[in-house]
Amino acid sequence: MTQFVVKPGVKNLQHEGEKLITTHCCYCGMQCGMHIRVNEKTGKVVGVEPRYDWPVTMGKMCPKGVTAYQTIDHPERIRKPLIKKNGQFVESSWDEALDLIEENFKRIQSEHGKDALSVFGGVSMTNEKCYLVGKYARVALGTRYVDYNGRFCMSSAAGGFMKTLGIDRGSTLPWPELEHTDCFFMAGSNTAECHPTTIQWLWKARDKGAKMIVADPRETPTARIADVHLDLKAGTDSALAYGMMHLLIKEGYVDEEYVQARCNNYDELQEAVKEFTPEYTSQITGVSVEKIVKAAHIFGRSPRSVVMFARGVEQQSKGVDNVCSYTSMALLRGQIGKFASGVATFTGQGNGQGGREHGQKADALPGYRKIDDPEHVKYIAGVWGIAPAEMPKAGVSAYEMFDEIQAGKIRAMHVICSNPAVSAPNNHYIWAGFEKLDFMVVSDFFLSETAEFADVVLPATSWAEDEGTTTNLEGRVIRIRKVKEPVGEAKTDWQIMQLIAERMGKGKYFPYKNVPEIYEEFRLASKGGKADYYGITYERIEKEDGVFWPCPSEDHPGTPTMFQEKFGTPDGKANLATVKWREPAELPSTEYPHTLTTGRVVFHYLSGTQTRRTKFLMEQCPEPYVEMHPQLAAKYAIRDSDNVYLETKRGAMTVKARITKAIREDHVFIPYHWGKELSVNKLTNPALDPTSRMPEFKVCAVKIKKA
Repeated sequence: MTQFVVKPGVKNLQHEGEKLITTHCCYCGMQCGMHIRVNEKTGKVVGVEPRYDWPVTMGKMCPKGVTAYQTIDHPERIRKPLIKKNGQFVESSWDEALDLIEENFKRIQSEHGKDALSVFGGVSMTNEKCYLVGKYARVALGTRYVDYNGRFCMSSAAGGFMKTLGIDRGSTLPWPELEHTDCFFMAGSNTAECHPTTIQWLWKARDKGAKMIVADPRETPTARIADVHLDLKAGTDSALAYGMMHLLIKEGYVDEEYVQARCNNYDELQEAVKEFTPEYTSQITGVSVEKIVKAAHIFGRSPRSVVMFARGVEQQSKGVDNVCSYTSMALLRGQIGKFASGVATFTGQGNGQGGREHGQKADALPGYRKIDDPEHVKYIAGVWGIAPAEMPKAGVSAYEMFDEIQAGKIRAMHVICSNPAVSAPNNHYIWAGFEKLDFMVVSDFFLSETAEFADVVLPATSWAEDEGTTTNLEGRVIRIRKVKEPVGEAKTDWQIMQLIAERMGKGKYFPYKNVPEIYEEFRLASKGGKADYYGITYERIEKEDGVFWPCPSEDHPGTPTMFQEKFGTPDGKANLATVKWREPAELPSTEYPHTLTTGRVVFHYLSGTQTRRTKFLMEQCPEPYVEMHPQLAAKYAIRDSDNVYLETKRGAMTVKARITKAIREDHVFIPYHWGKELSVNKLTNPALDPTSRMPEFKVCAVKIKKA
């Protein structure tokens, strides 16, 4: 295990009788550097220390990262396989659990065909495990139905970047360069709470005179430090971006030489944005003309700028249009491919970048290859040792798998490292789908809301009980190190998939003895793809503190800055957005007169499976709430902490009011980290983006009243 060697000027916080294991946080895409403190005699994890020499976060950690170690030996960890008998879970042996899985998987496929099985993956896992999920579904189970929870997180960013830039990498520049940026345009990201260790770079840039523009319906902690807060209506991002580009063109802020040499569709874009005058843009977005004009002048005059966005932009039924439009703003300024400039999306999950590149998507194969491309299929089939004809066809997206359940096409599901019972929209539909399945398996280390529906729950390891690689929000591939042995009889996700593959008669395709063996196959599978990791070895990651993909050979330096010479499109040019403005799928009405939007808080992560089991984090934020403006609250005689009843076309819930001026008067906001009766996703709209198949979490019509 790697020991931390302290650098000059940094206080050594290692205690006598302890060793420090260098690794990274298990939560968001920042992947903050840390050292886990382990008692040398007992092997017990006793604490965490920040890693001051990690170039991305420089010793900074958020409340979740500081307490992440507390979930490792948590008393609620699942320590043995669980089988549901007479509606109750009872502990079993691994053999009994695997016998039951084998019996049901084989029976269901015999009666209903190969595609009656399905796999629902997650990206809070290492690259090695995410890679195996796709292979496990397609080779071990032989099914086309595989997708993952990143469909609810990063898929619109992926779709937008592929359309405009030709390659989906979350950031076109390395994070330390942010210190030298002159202007940040941040849309749909409450960075100060959701990716707080980024803020240090923004403050360093602000100290040098950098400006900040924040587009958000709420005056978040991020918006409060901005020079301009564009308080737009939820769901109007592409109109705002078009209004910005209208002014960039009109005021002469376009880098004409860059655009003519490196971009397509400029004439079409000019025509598309012509009608988006400040007045028209204001009418759609609700942002004042003065703010729009001020933001355009700041952005247009800044020599170096970065356009950054997150789920507020992406979790819409036109999320891809939004990403294309905001990316085009950076292209008009000639910023992509240059120092301290470019475009970036804040990755939500720990391996949201790497986990979407290597085969968990319904239509994707490792290396960002396409499953409908015969040459791509031929290459991956060769790596896996199967005939190309054996490769299943494309499946459907995560939410659409539940449509297939209702249609009787999917009869069984294996959920791995995901909690869609909380994280998917229109919860009641998801719950009904789980109940309709003939058989359900969940691999997890806590009994999540999803696991409660399962017939068999398999105890998986936590992030600290296995090794591998992840890819952070920059596109930097890093090492996760094993800190301790698994609790109880828990096994790693890759071992679990391997055991089931053996039971399904496909064990020869999963011969791995350890993680490095998986990684070597994974490198080969990515070779030549758009997401090429072939040149990234464990040794290089160790020596270079992470390597940026694409990196096609071991003598290649990696690619910290993307698109310096050409883009990933067939002609090497970026494609400027020429989308048409569309309203959100659901608008306020007489019956549902207000807009509901959702998001995160600093003390919780995703569906809350881990953070709701951490005492300190729950003390800080024990339950969801509805944030509303004083004028809206007064209309319904609602006071702070009153119970508020909210209802949409899909469901209803009651939560306490939090009265604040930091939100639009016509909007309400609820964080989504709780399950069952406290899950706001009972209310959210499953309308899907036509490209990314992302549901519209961020916009729906709601009615409210005092409970």
